Formats: sequence, C-alpha cells, structure tokens
Amino acid sequence: MVKRGVTGARYGIVDWLAQRLTAVVMLAYSAFLGVRLWLSPELDFAAWRALFAPVWMRHATLLFMVALCWHAWVGMRDIYMDYLRSTGLRLAAHALTILLLLAYLLWAAGILWGRP
Repeated sequence: MVKRGVTGARYGIVDWLAQRLTAVVMLAYSAFLGVRLWLSPELDFAAWRALFAPVWMRHATLLFMVALCWHAWVGMRDIYMDYLRSTGLRLAAHALTILLLLAYLLWAAGILWGRP
C-alpha cells in the first residue's frame, strides 16, 4: 500500500470531478438551448431578446459560462503542467489564461445584465 504524506495536494481527483460536473452542466444547458432554438419559429433579434429576458435564463447562461471557464481552466492548466517545463513560462501562461477567462466571464455578465 502506498502511503502519501500530507502535502495539501489533491492528486487530481477534485479536478477530474470538476471537469466531469462542468461538462454535465454545459451539456444540459446546450441541450436545452438547442431544443429551444429548434422549436422557435423565428430567430431574429426580438426572439433572442425574449429568450434571455427572464432572470432565470440569465442565471442559467451565467452558470454555463462559469462552468465553461472552470472546465477550460482545468484543461489548460493540465496542458501547461504537462508541456511547459520552464517555471516562468508556465506561470506566465497560467496568469494569462486566468486573466483571459475572467475577462470572458465579466464580458458575458456585462452582455447578460447590460443595457438593452
């Protein structure tokens, strides 16, 4: 039996589970939105505006965006850890990815709750 010391590391199970849960959230939202759009008779600006008018739809969309950013972060972090050997380059890539994902999330929130 392998005995691991207490180091604070999670050994990947939390990140593995987070990616699976975020994938389920994204799948459910995408399926709902796909069916809703498929059943919609017209896809003009008024239809899009009516679709995102209810507060629950805005919250669902923001939840989708949070899940997407978290899913992307776990995936990109794993890629950086596997392929970027330089600590400085890896740190820069991590920082840039975090800033971009936060910017995308704030941009989406601004679109959802911005002025009409």
